[in-house]
This record gives sequence, C-alpha cells and structure tokens, in this order.
Amino acid sequence: MKNQRLAASIVLVGVAGFAASARLGAQAQERAVYVSALDKSGAPVAELAPSDVIVREDDVTREVLRIAPATEPMQIAILVDNSEAAEPYIRDYREALPAFINALTAETKAGSKHEIALVALGERPTILADYTVEPARVLKAAQRVFSTSGSGTYFLDGVIEVSQGINRRSAPRPVIVAIITEGPDLSNRHYRQVLDPLRTSGAALHIIALGSPRNLSEDRSMVLDEGPKRSGGSFNTLLVGTALTNRMKQLANELTHQFRVTYARPNRLIPPDQVTVTSKRPDLTVRGTAVDATRERSLP
Repeated sequence: MKNQRLAASIVLVGVAGFAASARLGAQAQERAVYVSALDKSGAPVAELAPSDVIVREDDVTREVLRIAPATEPMQIAILVDNSEAAEPYIRDYREALPAFINALTAETKAGSKHEIALVALGERPTILADYTVEPARVLKAAQRVFSTSGSGTYFLDGVIEVSQGINRRSAPRPVIVAIITEGPDLSNRHYRQVLDPLRTSGAALHIIALGSPRNLSEDRSMVLDEGPKRSGGSFNTLLVGTALTNRMKQLANELTHQFRVTYARPNRLIPPDQVTVTSKRPDLTVRGTAVDATRERSLP
C-alpha cells in the first residue's frame, strides 16, 4: 500500500510538472501600440488607464497589461505639397512648419531626440532635408519651400517612397505628416500600391488637406480615407490656410503626449493583419499604431 501511494505521488508530480510546462509554453507575448488619447476638445489627456482602452487583433480583444507615457524617439517625415496649387498657401507653410518643428523638439525628452525630414511633392517627391536630430537644418529647408509653376503634386508617390525609406531604415517609431492641397495629383498609382508599403512601414499617417474638397480620383480618395484610419493617424480638411499653424501645433502636442500601451498576445507564428485601439469612454477618442517587434530592438 505504501509503495502504491508513493507511485501515485510520483504520477501526480509528473502530471503537475507537465501542466506547468504546458502553461509556460502557452505564455502570451507582450506586444505594444502607441496610442493618442484625446478629450472632446481634441487635446491629449494627461492620464490613461488600462480600463479606458480596448485593444483588438483581427477583432479579437486582448488583455491590456500596462500603460505608460511614450518616451521613445520618433522618426517624422513631413511631406509638403509645393505644386502650383499650393501657391496661395506658401506664407501659411512658412509659419506652420517652424511652429510644428519647434513644438516637436521643445517636448523632446532628455536623451531622446526625434528625427525629422522634409520632403516636397511638387513635380516629384524631393528630399529638402533628410532625417536629422538637428531642427535647425529642417527649419532652414522649410524656408526654401516655394510653389513650382505648372506642376502637379505627387502625394501618392511620396507616401510610397517615404514608406519604403522607413522600411530600409528600420525606423522603430515612424510618423508621416502630409500637407496637401486639392490640386491635381499626377501619381499613377493604385491605392493598394500606396497602402501596402504604408502598412509594412508601420508608420502613422496624418494628412492635412488645404482648400475646398474637389472631385478626387478613386485611388487618392481611398488613400485619404483608409491610410490614416488603418495606420492610427488622422485626416483633417482646412478650408483656409491660416488655420494650418494651429492645426500643426495641435498635432505636435498630440504626438509628443502619446502613450505606450502594452498588451498580451498568445504565442503564435502568424501575426495579426490589423491591430485596432478603441475607447471605453464616451468622452475619449483614441487611435493607435502597432509597434513592430523587429524594429523595437533598434531603440536606444
């Protein structure tokens, strides 16, 4: 009888060990998403609790583990439409771009400098200032933005090329900010040719359109609608150029007051197609951009 009890104990210990090992193997991964949380006035909130947000992967709700202020440096590409249609807005550009750049760098946390690039879209996408942590270089380039007579814009091409550049650089926290007009877009691109590299880049796309909306091509309309929505960015139409500076300051305030939301994902080989963040509170608007695990390791 004694030997039988001993044998049973060994079996139970073995079963418990197997169960513990199985649980360990099924432990969830920790993943993250950068989240903007805005109140009814559009200003970022000072605090965000796990109970305030819902994170879904392909419509499956995940457990939110913790939330902290996002302090990692951003890699921000500013795309500016300098086609002929932009001529009435050049003075507004000259005021809004420095305000945006200064607001970004003023909020930089110690030891964590954002990289900023400036790209013109008239005639063809052209780098005016490559990514740099020195704001003076980008500010100087911003003063050289002029409209190009007889030209159209290449906004869709610009998003593609910047997204591809982000992939080559393995940027860990990329952001694309595009200031466009309602002039003709001469990019000969299907919207999927734009949205696919944008998705792969992991960049949040924020678009500010100046002027009264006109009839747009289906491909451009799809990018304006789906690009910000799928990437965790934003889309705004401003009827007057004088409103651009204020909107750019608001966007800088949003970007520099984001949160890093960490959640649990079950171990699996196939990553989700889409990560979405929504608010549980009616007084709160949230949007988020998933963190690429392969690029996280390049953070300082």
